Amino acid sequence: MVKEPHDMPETDEEEQMEGESFADLFAKSYQKEERLKPGQVVEARIIKITSDWIFIDTGRKGEGVLDRKELLDAEGALTVTEGDSIRAYFLSSRNGELRFTTRVGGGSAANSQLEEAWRSGIPVDGHVEKEVKGGFEVKLAGSVRAFCPFSQMGLRRGGEASAYIGKHLPFRVTNYSEGGRNIVVSNRAILEEESRRQKESLKESLQVGMRVKGTVTSLRDFGAFVDLGGADGLIPMAEIAWGRVKDVREVLTVGQEVEVVVKQIDWERDRISLSLRDTLADPWEQVPERFPVGSVHSGKVSRLAAFGAFVTLAEGIDGLLHIAKLGKGKRIAHPREVLREGEEVEVIVEGIDREAKRISLALAEVKRAQDEEEKSIAEFRRGQEAAPAGSMGSLGDLLKAKLEKK
Repeated sequence: MVKEPHDMPETDEEEQMEGESFADLFAKSYQKEERLKPGQVVEARIIKITSDWIFIDTGRKGEGVLDRKELLDAEGALTVTEGDSIRAYFLSSRNGELRFTTRVGGGSAANSQLEEAWRSGIPVDGHVEKEVKGGFEVKLAGSVRAFCPFSQMGLRRGGEASAYIGKHLPFRVTNYSEGGRNIVVSNRAILEEESRRQKESLKESLQVGMRVKGTVTSLRDFGAFVDLGGADGLIPMAEIAWGRVKDVREVLTVGQEVEVVVKQIDWERDRISLSLRDTLADPWEQVPERFPVGSVHSGKVSRLAAFGAFVTLAEGIDGLLHIAKLGKGKRIAHPREVLREGEEVEVIVEGIDREAKRISLALAEVKRAQDEEEKSIAEFRRGQEAAPAGSMGSLGDLLKAKLEKK
């Protein structure tokens, strides 16, 4: 039994009673303290650290104690200080002393503890030794061998097996039989439990409109999945960028950290919709200055539709060439008779609807030809009005004037 009477802080009952009413104290005296069960997890505060033991306050009668070695890092340095809160698993009670552990294993636990870990659900430390048929060989508690199926290593399948070899990981004992000769463990069960805790925390904090950071976990034809720390959200293709994205792999990679905006949350169906585009500057804010009406620009035909052709002027900025402006005076059935996707064209901006995010375009060569024709007609009309009596006063006068001008 562990006893450190000189190191433990003394309890002053008068201080504890101060501020509490007689009714509160009377009610407490009749409350039955819930008995801890082996494997039960508790949140505890560290009240004293000695050379061998860590004493914790679990809010119950009796001293809580766990081995100091459990909270050392790989270099042997202590990872906690007095006053910190930790999660611990109850092992047993003896003479008013409550024994806890953060996990079984780590090279110092005996084989007998593994059966208790299986019954109680306490995590165990394991070292992934090598890949075997159907999974991995894992060493527990110094020399005990266990088996972890491929499906139980990590949350997501499809990863490289070599990424796990040589790692120390926490495991849950899912089967213990034949006196310890047949032990099956799961790393996935530990990760799923942690994910559920994170998800519950996320439900309380995540709101529509928030900017959050996450990690890209999967790329699909319809978008990208992002781990928000407890739940995955989807960035649809339309929310990847302001411009049109044909392949999400051109923009994102698995493992990339991104900042996104939460668009929709549906906890009942476990669906969270995200936007990467909303974290980027809206290119339409500068459209009137960059593409004023009457200005000429070069663009690329991005898409052909029955009613016209879309032309990309800049990233996220497309304009429309209506089919009526493509035939050079002739009626055409489809824009493909004149243009093809990917073709570079010179266009003139004819109109801007900033609220609807629409730009009306015309082919520059067609527009110039129309302007020249309208100019010629205007000149002809002015010539008709100014022609003296008896003159040709006809198209002949106009042609004569043009020839003399040349």
